[in-house]
Amino acid sequence: MTTSQVEELQEGSATSRSFSLGELIRKRPESITFFLLVAICVIVAVINPDFLQPSTLVDIGRASVVMGLFALGVFIILAAGGIDVSFTAIAASTMYSMTVLVLNHFPGMPIVAILLIATAGGAVLGIINGLLVHHLNVPSLIVTIGTQYLFRGFLLSFIGTVWIMSLPPQMGAFGRMPLFQLEAANGALITLPVYFLILPVAAVITWWILNRTLMGRAIFAMGGNANIASRLGYNLKTVHIFLFGYAGALAGLAGIIHVCANRQANPFDLVGTEINVIAAVVLGGARITGGTGTVLGTILGVLLVVVINSVLVMVGIPSTWQRLVVGSFILLAAAFFVTRQRKR
Repeated sequence: MTTSQVEELQEGSATSRSFSLGELIRKRPESITFFLLVAICVIVAVINPDFLQPSTLVDIGRASVVMGLFALGVFIILAAGGIDVSFTAIAASTMYSMTVLVLNHFPGMPIVAILLIATAGGAVLGIINGLLVHHLNVPSLIVTIGTQYLFRGFLLSFIGTVWIMSLPPQMGAFGRMPLFQLEAANGALITLPVYFLILPVAAVITWWILNRTLMGRAIFAMGGNANIASRLGYNLKTVHIFLFGYAGALAGLAGIIHVCANRQANPFDLVGTEINVIAAVVLGGARITGGTGTVLGTILGVLLVVVINSVLVMVGIPSTWQRLVVGSFILLAAAFFVTRQRKR
């Protein structure tokens, strides 16, 4: 074989590898998030081996639950071309109202009933969002900014502003209930709580809705072009109600888990976490204009944001710099996906 033939084979092989990687990124944009997540974990583990300690990994798992539930709700709305910033207000309203209700009126209510009622309460508030978005025919961002203030204002004006430090026993017990426990090298007991299982269950349900039901097709069709989706026979009012109701249900569930995990109810909690959640969804490959994205990408985006925050805390970087780093990742992700879209 001549030298020129060898060079041609090498060039062809390189082109094939480049094409395969480009094709993978084009078809599965969340692969970039996965590679970035793995790269960060490897680099941090080399610099600080404590990162791979079971306690750190369990902390990341615990921190991913509430953000992950929020992110799944944001993603399903984003896939339809909308955006919701009221989910933290829905979570705060349901979690605090539920805690007050149980403490003052139903102290013996089972934890399963508490979780179901909180989820239903969040769904009702979400449906209000959906109806307003559909009938006012204005961008969902504007509507949910308004309802965010409305829900929080109602909570603080009529429900209460007192920080509840003593939860009902069944709520505290649920927050401490272990899925499994490990003993660290220093003798400390590391616990992954049972509520962690709620996130993968919610992720599977969301995936099934988006990929195996007519509603999922309607959601992505609306995200592509709402007018065309309407002409194809999809009922946009039904889709709006389902979207925001589902996102509200996840927010209500996340709120009550947040209370049980922290063993206190603060009506001012969760303010300002909207940016991290939206960042996670965008970093997971979902376009802000709708029509694209995956549940796997959303979960990877959540893990990426949680890992970044955990790493920055471990090295002692202040919270203001954490926001700077997350913001930089959002801009880089936006630039990447815009460039990819132009090339297509």
